[in-house]
Amino acid sequence: MRLFARLLLSGAVALTLPVVATAQVQPTAAPTQDQAQQDEPALLVADKIFITPDRVLVAEGNVEAFQGDAKVTANRITYNRDTGELNLEGPVRIDQAGTTTILADSATLDSGIQNGLLIGARMVFEQQVQIASVQAKRAGGRYTQFDKVSATSCHICSDGRPPLWQIRARKVTHDQLERQLYFEGAQFRILDLPVFYFPYLRLPDPTLDRATGFLVPSIRTTSQLGTGVQVPYFFKLGDHRDLTLTPYISPETKTLGYRYRQAFKRGRIEIDGAYTRDDLEPGEDRGFLFANGYFGLNDGYLLSFNLQTTSDDAYLADYGLPEFDRLRSEIALERYERDTAFRTSFIHFKTLRDSEDQDEIPSRIFDLFYEKRLFPKSVGGEVRLGVETHAHERTSDEDVLGRDVARATFDAEWLRSWTFASGLRADAQLGASVDTFNIRHDSNFPDQVTRTTPRTALTLRYPMARREQSGATQVLEPIAQVGWTQVSTNDVPLDESTFQEFDQGNLLSLSRFPAPDRREDGVTGVFGLNWSRYAGNGRRALVTVGQVYRADADPEFNLTSGLQGTSSDLLLAGQLQTANGWSLAGRGLLNGDFSFAKAEMRAAWQRETVGIVGSYVWQEPDPDENIDDEISEIRLDGRYTIDQNWLTQALARYDISESEPIRYGLGVTYRNECVQVNMSVSRRFTSSSSIEPSTEFGFTVALTGYSVEGSGQQFKRRCS
Repeated sequence: MRLFARLLLSGAVALTLPVVATAQVQPTAAPTQDQAQQDEPALLVADKIFITPDRVLVAEGNVEAFQGDAKVTANRITYNRDTGELNLEGPVRIDQAGTTTILADSATLDSGIQNGLLIGARMVFEQQVQIASVQAKRAGGRYTQFDKVSATSCHICSDGRPPLWQIRARKVTHDQLERQLYFEGAQFRILDLPVFYFPYLRLPDPTLDRATGFLVPSIRTTSQLGTGVQVPYFFKLGDHRDLTLTPYISPETKTLGYRYRQAFKRGRIEIDGAYTRDDLEPGEDRGFLFANGYFGLNDGYLLSFNLQTTSDDAYLADYGLPEFDRLRSEIALERYERDTAFRTSFIHFKTLRDSEDQDEIPSRIFDLFYEKRLFPKSVGGEVRLGVETHAHERTSDEDVLGRDVARATFDAEWLRSWTFASGLRADAQLGASVDTFNIRHDSNFPDQVTRTTPRTALTLRYPMARREQSGATQVLEPIAQVGWTQVSTNDVPLDESTFQEFDQGNLLSLSRFPAPDRREDGVTGVFGLNWSRYAGNGRRALVTVGQVYRADADPEFNLTSGLQGTSSDLLLAGQLQTANGWSLAGRGLLNGDFSFAKAEMRAAWQRETVGIVGSYVWQEPDPDENIDDEISEIRLDGRYTIDQNWLTQALARYDISESEPIRYGLGVTYRNECVQVNMSVSRRFTSSSSIEPSTEFGFTVALTGYSVEGSGQQFKRRCS
């Protein structure tokens, strides 16, 4: 662009101090993108502007020139109209869109800044990565060539000490259009000590978000695979898709990991996986494949999928991947609106547990759910109409072990609430459901079963509020419910509701089984109490206490569900949050002899420099849930920021009932404005017939500003 020529000529008419001049040029033909930038309004600010007798225009004293997203500052600028030459006396600064800055002691350029020479030049990207050289040449408005270069994103001290790392090169060319840096005769130096030499090296301009090239490598050491290196390479396949290949080589394995991502106008997909040949399973092809994505369809429908598969049960644990005990693959279609909900899905399970036979678990599942809400004015309240179908199949055809079940449920329910002048709130519920079952490969049950379940309930609440002198608010809410259901038959297999939980969410439910293959029967009564306190600075406390009474015990509830017998265990649940970062949440089922059948607790303390999260789980043995021994387990996660550069993290998981550890882990991170180093060690103690205990070490180094996003001034090293 011919920025300075127009700026200086337009400013020549004013001689006052300070001087502000503008120029607007109207194109005579349809402009190109570059021409449109050139023809934007220009502004020049200087302490003094004048023309010498030999027709040289001079601007001096705090000179600032603006046009579009470009800004140029200098101490003095001269323009010779006859030769078209611009001379800038420094310090010279050229800013482009706030991301790229060129600094120089002086510069000689043509009137369009397309070509020229800069002395003592530096180019700075994102206010962090800088390229310093003796001189730079600008050509074609696109290329800037630097000679005798030092490039780094580290803070440079004025006392002459070398930066933590730098790239020295004979020549560097910056392609402004492609946003690429080309190094010739490059040396990578640590504290000015040469470490690597590259005859030619290409790096992306740090302002480029996605570029083909190497990503941060890592070193991984495990007791099973030895010491190996992972070197990911990123391929930019376009603006909306990319591929990352990650070779992983160690004495025990040769693995190629891959990740493919693509974004569409109305969705996206991601595929992760790996192909492996190793000494753990000699001669066997190993690997995994995870894929997920979603697509927005017409009329508000959303199609999503999540696929998971592995070559064998131990692969995920051997290679430090998420340790699932079952792989769940699903494809689903759904739409949710204000008064309608629809979802249908097909699910496939693959078990990785030694205790399960793949042929004997319900591995193929189909679900469909639809619900419609209506608001009839004649009776008031809300009517909900629902249809649900479910089918699951086992691959085995053996009697009982290969049982397959299909179910269809039709449900109608009317809900209405009243609030009286005294503050009492009454909620009425009236409904009925019809379930039909088709049962195969199980001689213990009939092939066809139809079941009806009418139900009704009345719930009373009496919330009471109290405001303290401190401004805190307390709310106390007693709750009572009486309910009735009449189940025509329960002569169906219990496949879906094998695990039951009693918590705040289903305290007032007429059936606390998680699925309609089993429903509670008879008259029930519920008594509960909610208490809460809200104060300033985010402080709050919540407590729920509840118990269920029934006329007849239901033998289908598990031992640790807390719902066996004519009176349930006492539900105790609460949350606490303080102003100084502490939070506590817990839930437990207290039985008649004042012992807990099941309990869980989570505590956390979060501050700016330190944080710790701990959880504890307890459960009695329960044969119905395949738990032969009691569960008593504690987990701790912590972080501590030593200073602005050092961060530590730790993990501990311990089995109290067995008096043995499950997993330990420790990580240390060092980071400043130009480098990030991660070191970690973890030990997994669990074992099975396919998984062995293992120890893993991890090490990664990232040059921030080039390979990953930098953190600017936040972690800058001190020069003192």
